[in-house]
Amino acid sequence: MEALKKQASKLREHVAKQQQAVRKTFSARHNPDTSLVDEAELECHHNLQALYNSTRAAKQFQRTIVRGVEGFVAVSTKQMEIVKKLAEDCCKYGNNNLNSGFALGRASVEFGKTHSQMELERDKLLKVLGEQVFEPLREMIMSAPLEDARLLTYRYQRIRQDMESQIADVMRKQLKSKESSGNTDSVKLQHAESKLSELRTTLAALGREATAAMEAVEVQQQQVTFDRLLAMVDAERTYHQTVADILNKLHDEMLLAKHREESDNNYDEPSAEPSPEPKISSTHAHSNSTSEDPAVPETSEPTRNGQEVNYVGEVIHPFDAQADGELSIAVGDFVVVRQVSLNGWSEGECKGKAGWFPSAYVEQRDKAPASKVIEPGRLTA
Repeated sequence: MEALKKQASKLREHVAKQQQAVRKTFSARHNPDTSLVDEAELECHHNLQALYNSTRAAKQFQRTIVRGVEGFVAVSTKQMEIVKKLAEDCCKYGNNNLNSGFALGRASVEFGKTHSQMELERDKLLKVLGEQVFEPLREMIMSAPLEDARLLTYRYQRIRQDMESQIADVMRKQLKSKESSGNTDSVKLQHAESKLSELRTTLAALGREATAAMEAVEVQQQQVTFDRLLAMVDAERTYHQTVADILNKLHDEMLLAKHREESDNNYDEPSAEPSPEPKISSTHAHSNSTSEDPAVPETSEPTRNGQEVNYVGEVIHPFDAQADGELSIAVGDFVVVRQVSLNGWSEGECKGKAGWFPSAYVEQRDKAPASKVIEPGRLTA
């Protein structure tokens, strides 16, 4: 249907050009009445032609978006099925091997749960694209206002062709009337001019109506298409941000599981007997409990080779203990570090509790507030 409309439009343009050529020929040879040329009608014709081309291009662009979204949804639906099957298999393997002593079992479970959650987010994205992009644009492509405006334009073009034919007829009758002095030719000329005047009046009214309708459709097309594109960007932006947060959490959990497994393996290896914990005199301890900024106990510089050390460190990254023997720490806490292991873990005390934590989460400090180092309950002892 669209192809037939395009062919009809081309044919009308070709006929119009031929008629204009005929009119120019008569004008050049016989210098007819210049009142036959209507500048306002020509301007209206050019405006309608530009509006028609603009709305047609916008309609094609809307169809391109609709086809793209439809294809994206179809491909994504197939991908979701594959990823969901992978997630199920990962959870199944992980649940069967949670007590194997390796980090892979738990990591497989977390991997499967995470990707199931990601596919739920993708399903939300596809629903938004369908409801807020695909359906509104498809409905507008087939909307009545657009078709009504285009029909008005087609009617305008047909009447305009009739008017151009009538102009040519009037020009012929004017020439014939000049060559002969008969009353019959004069009557025919008056009848042709009257008919031309009626066509011009009809064409002017229809041109204003068609122009207003096409302008309204053009504005609506531009606004709706822009809003649907913005909705698509918002939906994709939200989806990718959410998925990035999910993957970052999974990445941190898998790295933590890896460090914990390496730590457990190092604990199982025979190690040299640790040197006795350095003792601090009661006088020094008393000064620490009353000083606002106690100095770090005087010890040898830590070697970080698995031997015992003793220094104050400030927590720069939070850590939640997930196993026995681990120490939960928060950003801003101060920890008395007693031992640094080669596997990236340190042992120390914070707020009256002792345990292991990642070494990279703590930075050594020369001084620390007494309330941060000494347990609050001990200050009143």
